[in-house]
Amino acid sequence: MDVTALAFYALVCGVLGWAAPRLGVPLVRFGIGALVGIIAASILPVVRAVMGG
Repeated sequence: MDVTALAFYALVCGVLGWAAPRLGVPLVRFGIGALVGIIAASILPVVRAVMGG
């Protein structure tokens, strides 16, 4: 895994972890986490293109 991907997912997971206790029951948090992961994986190529990599 390259540094860009590592930093991007660390940021996404950090924000999600910070917000998690406010998101409700575990099943809801799991669903939100899965959705955020899909969105993050979809956005990463755009972030790389903007950064020139």
